[in-house]
Amino acid sequence: MRRMLCLAILLFAFPATAAAARVDPQIAGLQVALRAYGLYLGPIDGISGAGTQRGVRAFQRRAGLHADGRLGPATRRALGPLGRPLFGRRTLHRGHFGWDVSVLQFLLARRGELVPVDGYFDGRTERALRRFQRARHLAADGVAGTRTLTAFRRRPATAVHPVLVRAVTSTPATKVRTLLNYWAGVYGVDANLVRAVAWMESGYQTNLTSKVGAWGVMQILPPTWSYVETVLLGRQVPRTASGNIRVGVLYLRQLLHEFGGNERLALGGWYQGPASVRKRGLLGETKLFVANVLALRATV
Repeated sequence: MRRMLCLAILLFAFPATAAAARVDPQIAGLQVALRAYGLYLGPIDGISGAGTQRGVRAFQRRAGLHADGRLGPATRRALGPLGRPLFGRRTLHRGHFGWDVSVLQFLLARRGELVPVDGYFDGRTERALRRFQRARHLAADGVAGTRTLTAFRRRPATAVHPVLVRAVTSTPATKVRTLLNYWAGVYGVDANLVRAVAWMESGYQTNLTSKVGAWGVMQILPPTWSYVETVLLGRQVPRTASGNIRVGVLYLRQLLHEFGGNERLALGGWYQGPASVRKRGLLGETKLFVANVLALRATV
């Protein structure tokens, strides 16, 4: 599970041709949203190239909109929680989810921070933001308010054309989505819910590993993996992307069973731990995580 300690590997690369192209950070937010829908597999680079435009038109056709490739309000609304709000329209802090968080993460990554770029303002993003604030002699509160957002308009101090790296992954995002749908079907768990949890945990990255050993698309902790193998399944599961997703779906199904089908409590158990939920209820950050998953579940 996430446990607020997820180590991130960047989702994007800075192309060699980007020096001649216009980088618009808002486009990075669009690219993240399209990636969540499986419609864009290129670099998250803030450049509205042919792949990004194809992804927009494909999404518009899927949503029943006029496929003109233009990013109007109707298209952003259809993108769901990852399609709004635009960057700069609200103060951002831990627990927020959306387009503007994706842009914030992109801007931090361009300045050398190893953060996920998935639209979820987690602990890793907060710590990176604090470092950015300290470097610019701002109040290092981990909150992106007016002064911090303004500071991002300045050019990065470390490099004119920062070099970023692609996600270290052995399985393409399209295959990850297929595996998520497959195992959700095998174990009778809502596929939209499974995909939303996977996106919040890893952005569909297969080789993420946290400091406490949570690994893969579903960010499974070693004790959880062992519990699923020995108690729920009765046999070992291979350490592959498919196996990781299988273990995650089985554990999510068990949580749904333990909490009587209550999705909010089951998701809280996923994030916070089921024993803690039963003893203390949903903590504040857990409530935000649950709300974000349920909002994303309605669209991906």
